[in-house]
Amino acid sequence: MKKLRFGLVGCGRILRKHAEALQTGLTDAAELACVCDTKRERAEEAGKKYNVPFFYDYDSMLNSMDVDVVSILTESGNHARHTIDIVKKYGKHIVVEKPMALLLDDADQMIRTCDEKGVKLFVVKQNRYNLPVMKLREALDSGRFGKLVMGTVRVRWSRTQQYYDQDAWRGTWAMDGGVFANQASHHVDLLEWMLGKPVSVFAKGATQLVNIETEDTGVAVIQFENGAIGVVEATTAVRPKDLEGSLSILGEKGTVEIGGFAVNEMKIWNFKEAGPDDRVIMESSKQNPPDVYGFGHIKYLRNVIDTINRKEQALVDGLEGRKSLELISAIYESMETGKEVFLRFRPKLCRLGLKPANKH
Repeated sequence: MKKLRFGLVGCGRILRKHAEALQTGLTDAAELACVCDTKRERAEEAGKKYNVPFFYDYDSMLNSMDVDVVSILTESGNHARHTIDIVKKYGKHIVVEKPMALLLDDADQMIRTCDEKGVKLFVVKQNRYNLPVMKLREALDSGRFGKLVMGTVRVRWSRTQQYYDQDAWRGTWAMDGGVFANQASHHVDLLEWMLGKPVSVFAKGATQLVNIETEDTGVAVIQFENGAIGVVEATTAVRPKDLEGSLSILGEKGTVEIGGFAVNEMKIWNFKEAGPDDRVIMESSKQNPPDVYGFGHIKYLRNVIDTINRKEQALVDGLEGRKSLELISAIYESMETGKEVFLRFRPKLCRLGLKPANKH
């Protein structure tokens, strides 16, 4: 298979996971070709650290370098603009960090533009590749839970004012969103991946311990089409350090809880009917990662490479990535209206992705 060359756009916090994945676990199938950032010191630091050419804008980078895939690691509010521009000008496959966009219309345009140019669009949801999460999904697919009753995700992390002050875009409606759109977006995706199509959501949010536009704490209750109820508890107001990022699924025939602080540690694996691999699953799925990003980027990017080279279906393409964005938008709509919001809907009062002048 062709060895794919990746160019990374944006040299912020998440760059390290992508660069290290490409330069350690994927050297047989991919290589890090170049990086860029409009903040010159970040571009230079990343280029020197990973020993690759660095640029101060993606036009210069893509006009100078041979690149197969562009990874968009910029601010959430710029994901759509950068994706659409790069695809239209250069026709490159795109890997975009979560959330894929802040506005549903932008997400739709991203999907449409990539389809028109015949390129792949991948939305990063690396936690789907956590070993405990994969085993949970296998149990669901094989019917071990029977009727699904409830699913819960809890994001109890610590983000102080210092974190939000690192960059002016953090904690803003126009460029970031709050804990639901940023830190908990992976967990909302996992809950929806496990329980299926959401029907409605009711949510509350508040800004508790930091000075930002958006919420640092919130709760959402989701009704799913199959009758199951979902609960999202999300906060960055845990002090003094990260506590957990967890997922639990309850069914008539079994219960699974995955904990740790990045949905990586199997806590409970109980079913009415024992399976031959249950003990092995419990014992082999207890490793907690060194940070909240988890272990999944190498496996996720391996799927990207295989999908492009073998022309297969991606696990998380643009349409799949859009699902959790729509649910998150509905969560914000409910927070604004104080009412239950039914899917599929069009945002009216949701502030996610809107500049301050557009506030209601």
